[in-house]
Amino acid sequence: MKKIVLSVAIVLASLSIYATTTLQSEIVKSEVAIQAEYTEISADAVPTAVKTALETAYPGAKVVKAYVNDKKEYKLEISVKDQKATVFSDVNGNWLKI
Repeated sequence: MKKIVLSVAIVLASLSIYATTTLQSEIVKSEVAIQAEYTEISADAVPTAVKTALETAYPGAKVVKAYVNDKKEYKLEISVKDQKATVFSDVNGNWLKI
């Protein structure tokens, strides 16, 4: 009986390791696809509407890096005090969920 329980435990453990590896590789692939859509621009090239929305939502935030895609959606890497975040906005300053 002990051998059966041990055998089942080993089989289940080996299956869970495979599932974890697959999930992580899919996340990395989707992140690379999102990154490929955006091209880096200077922080000064960000539209005024986006800057205004950023200051309203995150007072004191500084744009560390800015990116834009073909749809004129902006990816902003920001820092507020000692915290860092990435936010997405359209050209009119509306926040996007990605």
